[in-house]
Amino acid sequence: MHEVALAFFWHQHQPYYPDDVSGENPMPWVRLHGTKDYWGMAMLLKEAPELHATINLVPSLLQQLAAYTDHGHQDTHLRVSRLPADGLNEEDAFYLMDNFFMVHPDHMIRPFPRYFELYKKRGLGVDSADRARKRFNKKDIVDLQCWSNLAWMHPLCFEHDPELAEFRTKGRNWTEKEKQWLLDKQLELLRQVVPLHRELLERGQVELTTTPFYHPIMPLLWDKRLARRAMPNVMLPKHLDGYPEDAREHVRRAVENHEKLFGQKPRGMWPSEGSVCQNIIPIIAEAGIQWIGTDEEILSCSTDGWVSRDGNGYLRNPEMLYRPWRVEEQGRSLQIVFRDHAMSDQIGFHYQRFAPGHAVDDFMGKLEAIGNATGGNAGHRPTLVSIILDGENCWEYYPNAGVEFLRGVYRRVVQHPRIRPVRIGDYLAQYPATDKIGHLFAGSWIQHNFGIWIGHPECNRAWDSLYETRQWLKAIDAKKTKPAEQLALAWQELFIAEGSDWFWWFGDSHSSAQDGLFDRLFRKHLQNVYTVLGEVPPSELSHPIRQGHRPSQVYSEPTGLLSVKVDGRRSYFEWINAGHYLCGGSRGTMSMVTQGVISDLYFGFDPERLLLRLDSRGGPFREQLAEIPSLRLVFLQPEGFELLVSHPSRREPEVRLWRDGEVVAGSHAVAAADQLFELALPFRSLGRKTDEPVHFYVELMKDDQPVERIPHEGAIETTVPSPDYELIMWQA
Repeated sequence: MHEVALAFFWHQHQPYYPDDVSGENPMPWVRLHGTKDYWGMAMLLKEAPELHATINLVPSLLQQLAAYTDHGHQDTHLRVSRLPADGLNEEDAFYLMDNFFMVHPDHMIRPFPRYFELYKKRGLGVDSADRARKRFNKKDIVDLQCWSNLAWMHPLCFEHDPELAEFRTKGRNWTEKEKQWLLDKQLELLRQVVPLHRELLERGQVELTTTPFYHPIMPLLWDKRLARRAMPNVMLPKHLDGYPEDAREHVRRAVENHEKLFGQKPRGMWPSEGSVCQNIIPIIAEAGIQWIGTDEEILSCSTDGWVSRDGNGYLRNPEMLYRPWRVEEQGRSLQIVFRDHAMSDQIGFHYQRFAPGHAVDDFMGKLEAIGNATGGNAGHRPTLVSIILDGENCWEYYPNAGVEFLRGVYRRVVQHPRIRPVRIGDYLAQYPATDKIGHLFAGSWIQHNFGIWIGHPECNRAWDSLYETRQWLKAIDAKKTKPAEQLALAWQELFIAEGSDWFWWFGDSHSSAQDGLFDRLFRKHLQNVYTVLGEVPPSELSHPIRQGHRPSQVYSEPTGLLSVKVDGRRSYFEWINAGHYLCGGSRGTMSMVTQGVISDLYFGFDPERLLLRLDSRGGPFREQLAEIPSLRLVFLQPEGFELLVSHPSRREPEVRLWRDGEVVAGSHAVAAADQLFELALPFRSLGRKTDEPVHFYVELMKDDQPVERIPHEGAIETTVPSPDYELIMWQA
């Protein structure tokens, strides 16, 4: 195989959560990810000194870390954590009930018996915070305060700190004094994050890069009309004029802040959301940046599809993806690397469901295949494979925060005779780009467009609010009647509001339990522009941008009993009352480029059976899943049950129900596949009775490993219907 230069590029980012005017910080994610992912990812690299990599540190993240470690700031979660259990008022108690279980339950709650006990006692989705609070005594509250912080500490913390390991082993009945010790220990870990990265930089193992300061979509700051390049029919905001000077200021501040913290200017930059266009090349290059990164689909669009993937995901002209390119504008030049989004998505979304050893084998096999595919045309230059993804968000979906997987990959990579881990800047210095892009396509790392951030009425309203606030501030600034210090604060609040994350949660692309909070924070930063200058904000900024309430639940509920003949044939009326989950590539703060083979999941019941339907993407189920040897239905409630379907694409697949590793005889489960897949399982086989919960998810299996999960996270949750179910639904 041809030599492969492997470039891991971990993007570490959080938006700017604090409201500096009021002093409120309602979001704990900088602190919690700090003790887990920012500390842990650096430590994993430190223990593998031969593994060279690149880490992107967004200035808005670094600024907030400093607020915790250097200025004693705290967030609402931390304030409530520090309160004595008998000192919580009603609002604090409700906050605790609603926010102290905001983790991935399978890997961050269930492994810890006491935390899982408290999780079940809370009854999320069943009881309100008011009702649940009455079940919690003082010991429960202290233990919950501890576990909600302890679960966000990286596994390596407990390997390196025996006292912390002993604290976790105790597991329950902590005292108020012990709780304060834990929170102080948390702050100690936060203080190590920046020095750890500086150490890795100074010993030459890691290249540190930056992003425009408050993480804005720079092409949209430049000219919102650029969104039409990939979306010709998009509805744009009322105000389309851009503000290139703001984009330039975000870049300038980012480089200045990076040099102040790490003693040298960054060579590279990850433009926010991988968003690029031809126009922004000069302002990045003028700041001293030598290279940027974005997604492979930008290269595909910039070369009119010459470098692209076919319908099966195979690359056309692969050697042209796995090399750097050059782009020039107004006499300025930058080098660009393009992420392999299939390989990056494997880590971000798929390997979490593999056994660690198998995931490592699969990853290494894919790297070797790339080396073999590019050897004939790569010339003397090693094949550059850029693995670029969020460095914090995916690991909560891995067992043990992905430690076994990352350790295995790092170990195998440094031992491989034909794979060399590299810092991107080092590779470009040795093998500079020789191919030139004529015109850089305007788009992001998600579907090569800006559809997540502009085009939806909510997004457009947010852009117009931003524009109108900026126009007001610009006019005030021109008059020079306000103190310079106040004007600087007002501009800073505006720059914060230009961050991409606020727009991420508007529209239909993403949703979370904190949508309303993101909406409020965005408007608060715009309101602060007026407030810091002693003016009253417009009343429009007091009204939510989000239209109505979008529930955080990602599927609809059944509306009536079903009458289904399990034959795999399409019948609209059989499933008209079913609950529905639309399979997509998005997950909260992350988005997946590649789509799975399943497009839709429908579920419901008749009086005696749980009923399930799966639709495939791109054609009949029997054809699309011919290469999938098995499918399994995993039950979280009742625990211990698993339904295994062998050869699910056959007309009458073999179905077996397992409980705790043993086959359940006489389950009477049936399945069929044709245009779609249908399955029926009697509730009595699960030991479930009226109104008892049934929680499940589906996995497609290949080589004894899950290759697709529906839903992508969490579970479908329903209950066994009562005899008067239809009457109840009719009255509702």
